[in-house]
This record gives sequence, C-alpha cells and structure tokens, in this order.
Amino acid sequence: MNPEPRSRPVTTSVEARVIPLRPRVAKAPEVELPAEADPVSSAVTFLRNRLTGEYAVDEFGFDPELTEKVLLPPLRLLYEKWFRVSVTGIDNVPKDGGALIVCNHSGTLPLDAVMTAVAVHDEHPARRHLRMLGADLLFRTPLLGTLARKTGQTLACAADAERLLSSGELVGVWPEGFKGIGKPFSARYKLQRFGRGGFVSAALRTGVPIIPCAIVGAEEIYPKIADLKPLARLLGLPYFPVTPFFPLLGPLGAIPLPTKWTIEFGAPIATDSVDPDDVDDPMLIFSLTDQIRESIQQSLYRRLAERESVFKG
Repeated sequence: MNPEPRSRPVTTSVEARVIPLRPRVAKAPEVELPAEADPVSSAVTFLRNRLTGEYAVDEFGFDPELTEKVLLPPLRLLYEKWFRVSVTGIDNVPKDGGALIVCNHSGTLPLDAVMTAVAVHDEHPARRHLRMLGADLLFRTPLLGTLARKTGQTLACAADAERLLSSGELVGVWPEGFKGIGKPFSARYKLQRFGRGGFVSAALRTGVPIIPCAIVGAEEIYPKIADLKPLARLLGLPYFPVTPFFPLLGPLGAIPLPTKWTIEFGAPIATDSVDPDDVDDPMLIFSLTDQIRESIQQSLYRRLAERESVFKG
C-alpha cells in the first residue's frame, strides 16, 4: 500500500446526509427493514429516499443502504451460485472495532476483493462491511469509481487507512497490487512482493489487529497466458491480458470460469502492545510484513494440498 494523496470529497446529485467518522465507532450506520416488509414496499421506500435525499453517507461516500439493497444482491449470486465460496475462520474477524484484513491478490480482474467483502458481510454474525483500499486506476474509471465510493472503498493511502481504522472500521488491503492480480497463470498462488509495508504501519499506528486472509480459487477464473503490453500502454492499463477465451471469444471470453473458492481468515496478529516509539521502526515493519506474507503463503499451500479439483474444491 503506497501512500497517495488523500481522496477527494464525494458529491452526489441529491443532498444526502453526511455522517462524519467518529473515533472508535464500530461500523457505518446500517439501514434495516422490518422483517415483515415486502419487496415492493421496500423498493418504493428506497426510491423515495433516493429522490428526497433521506439517506446517509459518510465522508468517504459510503452509502450502506445502496450497498445492501442494490449492489450486494447480484454479487451474492456470483458468490453463492457461481464461485460457491466456502469461508473458514470468520470468528477471527472481530465483532466490533477496527481491524486490518490482508489478502492475496489474483485473477486478472479484482473479483477476489469484492467476494471477500461479501464473505465478511454475509458470513460474519455482525454483518460488517469491509472498507477496501483500492488503486487510483479504479477511481479514475467512469462508473466503477463512483460505485467503489458508494460501497465504502477509498484510495490505498496511509492517511485514509488510519482514519478508517481509528474509527473502528474493518479495512481490507491487497498489498500485491497489480503485480499479484496481473501475474501469469504459471505463477499462480506464488505471492508477489508486499510493497513497502504501508499497511503494517497503518495498523501499528492505530493499534488494530492484522488478519491474514488466504483466497483459493480466484487464480483460475481468467488464466492469463500472455500480455499485450503495447495495447496496455495505449489504453493506460497496467496490463492487457490474453486468456484461452479472451479476446478470442469477445465479450463471452470475459465470463469468469466457475471455480470453487475458499476464503480463510487466519488468526489475528496483535499490534496494540507495540511501543509507540517503535511504530515507525523499519525493521519492525519489515518483520511484520514478512510474517503476514508467510502466513498467507502457507495457508495457500495447505488449502491447495487439500483441494481435489479446481471446479469442485
């Protein structure tokens, strides 16, 4: 996670209420419907709130009502029916307070990140939202950048990460970045370098636990066999992938393969006992970064050894 300039305030076409982040708030406000509410009345209420501005967003642009009512349902179908995600270790994610979830990254497109967010929300008893840190390319992309803001994502910069963590939020980071997500199929499940440890520094400064997370199954959804670098440079992309089906089959080649996924949340690594004078110690940051990376790599190897099939798990 490399430091970037602070994210810009988000503007909406309707005057929504902005909820400032307060220290040690368990999570962003959630909008719950009564159990007896029917889908039609729920939809009418949602549309009325959109038109009148009677909905809440925080200073990063996170819109919990839009996320839960509109964006999560289609992702949940992908999670449950297509990738058939199995989750272990969800009890390692705290019920409240800040924590940093650190994951391996793969798959050519960052579907592993959104599936992890669905796992945290749907499998955790507290139904927590994962506030993901993303690359600036995401926020420069029309529509995707807006949707990312609405679901609570922000730039992968130290200032925003620390503010979210100190406010009691769950923050997700994929420190391999484009090196991980864009690696060739021949390098699958081999973790790339974890940057300069910015995510560890943010956790140390806020005293929150770090939770290693291993994702198996995402590597095979788009097997990358080549990279058209001239075309990538022309389009301003970090890579332009060639898979067995894309671009040969056009839009059909963009359909991910229905691999069976496993997401494992490992044992938390405590940071609250570190002396405040040592939080900027480069050797401590390097040691913790290496410990987290090794923990995720060993979990991946173990899960792969237990897996019988890419598509059956």
